[in-house]
Amino acid sequence: MTVQFKNRSFTDAEVVLDVRDLTVGFAGHPDAATVLGGVSLRIRAGETACVVGESGSGKSVTSLSIMGLLPKGSLEATGGGIGFEGRNLLDLGPSAIRALRAHKISMIFQEPMTALNPLMRVGEQIEEVLEAHTALPARDRRTRVLDMLAQVHLPDIERIYLSYPHQLSGGQRQRIMIAMALILEPRLLIADEPTTALDVTTQKQILGLIDELQQRHGTAVLFITHDMGVVADIADTVHVMKHGRIVENGAIETVLRQPRDAYTKQLLRAVPSLTPRTPRDTQEGEAILTVQGLQKVYGEAGIFSRSRPHVAAQEVDFTVHPGRTVGIVGESGSGKSTVARCIVRLIDPSSGKIRIAGTDIATLPPRALKPYRKHVQIVFQDPFRSLNPRWTIARSLIEGPVNLGIDRNTALARATELLAMVGMPEDTLERFPHQFSGGQRQRIAIARALAMEPSLLVADEAVSGLDVSVQAQVLALLSDLQAKLGIAILFITHDLRVAAQVCDEVMVMQKGRIVEHDTAANVLLRPQHDYTRALIGAAPGRGWDFANFRELAQASP
Repeated sequence: MTVQFKNRSFTDAEVVLDVRDLTVGFAGHPDAATVLGGVSLRIRAGETACVVGESGSGKSVTSLSIMGLLPKGSLEATGGGIGFEGRNLLDLGPSAIRALRAHKISMIFQEPMTALNPLMRVGEQIEEVLEAHTALPARDRRTRVLDMLAQVHLPDIERIYLSYPHQLSGGQRQRIMIAMALILEPRLLIADEPTTALDVTTQKQILGLIDELQQRHGTAVLFITHDMGVVADIADTVHVMKHGRIVENGAIETVLRQPRDAYTKQLLRAVPSLTPRTPRDTQEGEAILTVQGLQKVYGEAGIFSRSRPHVAAQEVDFTVHPGRTVGIVGESGSGKSTVARCIVRLIDPSSGKIRIAGTDIATLPPRALKPYRKHVQIVFQDPFRSLNPRWTIARSLIEGPVNLGIDRNTALARATELLAMVGMPEDTLERFPHQFSGGQRQRIAIARALAMEPSLLVADEAVSGLDVSVQAQVLALLSDLQAKLGIAILFITHDLRVAAQVCDEVMVMQKGRIVEHDTAANVLLRPQHDYTRALIGAAPGRGWDFANFRELAQASP
């Protein structure tokens, strides 16, 4: 039998994983609703099977069930089977499951900083896998680890081997996780959102690396993601999950071109397009924000400083007018967030001017900044970390206005209006951040920023951690609020697809400098700089028109 995959075909491809009618429920609550309801999927040797769906759809629970890592006392498999090498994994005891992990089945987690031990050098952590599952002597283990670090294309492998996780970039840490997962050449690799938080260029490298190693070792890959753009680039087969059930599955081309289920169509249509939004009329009036010659240097020379200075931003110049959205795009370390934090004065610029409300605030001392705080507010990437977990939503929303002298009752009334404006019910006020989903928390964070009635809203990667469908909702919300309130938005992102949907102008930053700045249409459709072209080329799924379920004839910038 020949099995035709997207990029490869196999004759008599062996089934590596066979999940049959898997059911998972809450431990000790047999009458409660199930978390997984009859999930079935097969993966063959060398195949990449993607499981796609929003947060809460059951994707990660499926992977944890296969790995035998369901949280004890909380979730348990209540039916079905997980076939692997002729055995049902659900029938195996803890020691037998542990013997399979890493040796036969490995997993790459979404956030390597939480999966890696911060107190151990990364080389030693990879060696632990070999020590636990092989009889190799210490010298051979080290050689094997260094060879694996080279296979995942890490530079200066001797230095990397001796490094701690915090000394590496996000992309390097993820490569360490891949090296750890593949060093024993497992038959099945489970990748749970391994590229969600990465830049598009780093993401492209990681996806290419997984594919390269998969073809070299013949590994079956179960790839979990919420991004149909990524699915289009890497999948052979795709399984769409919603509320703990698979609502559609099939070969990737079939699902992309002829989706049957309404939920699949919704996920596809939520993928941001690289086609820029319709240009808006230029707003007249004085600029809300003017940045001139902005520079930020970390580790500047001083009496007690021995580190080499790092220039995070230099020669940054731009303006933002009322009702306009200006985007700053680039990879991690390009200087995007440094510029944003300088403008909000969360950090002090080294030099340059930041003019807000007619005043240069770049050199104002902290006490003198209070009257200007209301003019510019920021929405961070992770609302759970920016909202106080011990405060009710009401207290978070009124904190700023009350500090500026607004009467508490007036502030509460305004908070109620803002929650309605961002699509949240009134009973939100008395609840706490942990009682909401990620998308809901981001709406609350936006409401908190608007409580100060700012003229400029800085959105620093405000949608990068959200599902594509929730991301689309938040982007639509920002656009609607801008139309109603006339605020200006400085939008920081590493994803040009997102910038295309919201920005009037786009600035591209690389190594602290603006290398390209023009209208969104010119930057995205007629890029002038090689770095901009590289970012566009790395956008996942850029060869597809997801909204119309067809492949694009021309995908080159």
